[in-house]
Amino acid sequence: MVSQVAKGGAYMTAFKVVVVLNTLSVLVQAVTAGQLMSGGAAGAHGMGSFVVHGLGLLQLIAAVLVWRPGRGAGWPALVSLLVLLLGFVQSAMGGSGVMAVHVPLGMTIFGLSVWLLVWAWRR
Repeated sequence: MVSQVAKGGAYMTAFKVVVVLNTLSVLVQAVTAGQLMSGGAAGAHGMGSFVVHGLGLLQLIAAVLVWRPGRGAGWPALVSLLVLLLGFVQSAMGGSGVMAVHVPLGMTIFGLSVWLLVWAWRR
């Protein structure tokens, strides 16, 4: 039988991997947004949102596993849920053309993602 400590370590490793991928996908979205402002990358930016949502869901699952069976901190699960939900609002605002909300939300999502990334790797 696998010890609780070993399980918690595996959950944290999974969280670290997913938070790196998710933060990178949010960064790529920022890059494609910049390209979109100068007339290109609309398709890449739109498809990138699906990647961000998928990785956001995986990040939330990994954070819950770190918290509940892994006996780790619970706040990363709440922040991961916030990142996921803000991502959906972000997509809706971008799709409707409400850039006054879309751009600050993108910066907020990136900031929260970096916060989780730093926390995960400083442990």
